[in-house]
Amino acid sequence: MIHRSAGIRRRRVFGRWLPSLMALAAMLFAGLVGAETYPSKPVRVIVPFSPGSAGDVSARIIAQKLSESMKQSFVVELRPGANSIIGTEAAAKATPDGYTLILGSIGSHGINPSLISKLPYDPVKDFAPIAYVGSTPYLLTVGGNSPVGSIKDLVAQAKAEPGKRTLGYMASFGQLVGELFKLTARIDMTLVPYKNVSDAYVDQANGQLDGLFNSTASSLPHIKAGRVKALATTSTKRSPSMPDVPTVAESGYPDFEATGWVAFFAPAGTPKDIIDRLYREIARAVQSPEVTEKLLQNGLEANVGSPEQLSHVVKTEIAKWGRVFREAKIPKAN
Repeated sequence: MIHRSAGIRRRRVFGRWLPSLMALAAMLFAGLVGAETYPSKPVRVIVPFSPGSAGDVSARIIAQKLSESMKQSFVVELRPGANSIIGTEAAAKATPDGYTLILGSIGSHGINPSLISKLPYDPVKDFAPIAYVGSTPYLLTVGGNSPVGSIKDLVAQAKAEPGKRTLGYMASFGQLVGELFKLTARIDMTLVPYKNVSDAYVDQANGQLDGLFNSTASSLPHIKAGRVKALATTSTKRSPSMPDVPTVAESGYPDFEATGWVAFFAPAGTPKDIIDRLYREIARAVQSPEVTEKLLQNGLEANVGSPEQLSHVVKTEIAKWGRVFREAKIPKAN
């Protein structure tokens, strides 16, 4: 009788837990099936940048490769405007089912939190990181006939004439790179904004602009023509396209690093199995020699990072550029 009662109790306990166990098994099975069948329809890739931009071109290169490998269309949807806020907000509010992705950037996910006073999305809480894709280093250039031949020379000039030497930039990120350089080198240079990059290089070639921070891709034609010369690159490693040019870090400022970057995100709440599969597919695509070369031609140095690494990058960049905004006393935009 004792053994029989114990058996009955075990059956009752098991019966009580059976529905929960079955539900758990169903969830696990559904997750496995979801990973195997995804994607079953076209995937939208929001690009919050203008047509023909480096971000647009890079997204299309990778989307084409993903369409081939995952046997489903990855459709690039341009949603530019308001400093990439329009497209990024749309992605943040999309259904988290893996069928809406966004190619974000240092602007949308690293700088906007400090730049915009009422940002309609949270770059950390509203997104699930998928894959860091690559970076776009900037070059610090001087006029082709300038006597300045190194970072050390430029800093010496700036310290000898505080506020009189000029440093040009093209957009908000260029301004921040300039401010970070000033803070790091402890110099006073006057920042000069340019709307047209050609005008900046003309002024530099004529000796009217002392230094200029701009993307490697934009700088290379002017360097090859001899109008300007490169002093340093802002990345942590030398650029494959200009291996003879040292980094700012090598030039006496080991903590300096400032590069643009792009990465894939999904809306927060997107299933982890889908995120993991997308990461594997994006990594395979970006690391293929064909895509790596195309991205480099577009000014992007491929360097794939995992969801965990991308999460760390976003949080680090937000803190880093927030400090620059505070110390340089840059006001937020409305």
